[in-house]
This record gives sequence, structure tokens and C-alpha cells, in this order.
Amino acid sequence: MNFFMLAQMEATMTGNRNELARILRQQRVMRELTLEALGEMSGVSASHLGRIERGERFPSAHILRKIAKPLGIAEAELLTLGGYLSAQPSEAEKPSGVRLDPYVATVLSPEPPEVQRAVVGLLSVLKVIAQVQFKLPEFREYAHRKYPELDEDSITMIEEAIEEKLAREKAEEPR
Repeated sequence: MNFFMLAQMEATMTGNRNELARILRQQRVMRELTLEALGEMSGVSASHLGRIERGERFPSAHILRKIAKPLGIAEAELLTLGGYLSAQPSEAEKPSGVRLDPYVATVLSPEPPEVQRAVVGLLSVLKVIAQVQFKLPEFREYAHRKYPELDEDSITMIEEAIEEKLAREKAEEPR
């Protein structure tokens, strides 16, 4: 599950179309683009982009296609986030025929599909952490950049889990 699918689920759950505006602004700022620079790159006026970011206007599919590349977002993901396309799981996210653990199925089955997908998304974050040895200051920046929908408490909780894992690994190292 990628960041945009998680953001789409969050926007759907809250019914807040301003979530798209927040994400667009966040991506623009992360790329260190001004509204004017994004406007020049996309052919959309800076004033219109500003209204979109403030939630005063909702972008058409045509506008989203124009700003996708300069923001470094795949068109399909941005159109899905905007509600113009339905979210489709990637090949990696499709079930592979492996059975689900009965305990996990029992815990997650009463939850709506959006929550189940969000849990899978968090699992993906934890897998990345387990596979790549992060230095903690770099992790917080990475988490904000890759998953801006995660709140500070979630990031702190993950950082603490990383610290515990690193401490255990260090204690287990032969001297």
C-alpha cells in the first residue's frame, strides 16, 4: 500500500475533500516549489493553485494531470486521490493465495475495509524499517516525506520500536 492509497482512505473516511489540498501543498513545499514555479511548470495559474491549496476550489481531473509531474506524483495516484479513479491494489498488494492467520482475521474482520487497508499500510512502514537500518533523525524526516498522513504520535511510537530493536541487536552482538 502506498502513501496515496492511505491518503485516499483517510480522505474517504473523513469525507474531507480538503485533504487533497493539504497533500498538494505538502508535496509542493517538499519539492521546494513556489506557487509561481509550479504554475510555470504545469501551465496552471499560481492564483488558481493557491485557491486549490486553500481548499477554496477543487481541482478538475485536467488540472490534476497537469500538476502531477511537477509534484512528482503519478497521474493515476493523483486522480485516485482526487476521487476521479477508484483505488486499485497493485500486484504486490493483491492476495497471493497465502492464508490469513486466524487471529489476525478475527481481529480485523469486524473493521471496515478502509481500516484494514490502513493497518496493512502501517505494516508496510514497519517492514521498511525492519529491512533498512535507519538512523533515528533520518527516520523522522523519511516518515514525514514518505507518509505525511502519519501523526507525530505514530512516528514517535515507531521510533521507540526502532530504538528497542537496535538496543536488542546491540546487546546480542558478540563482543
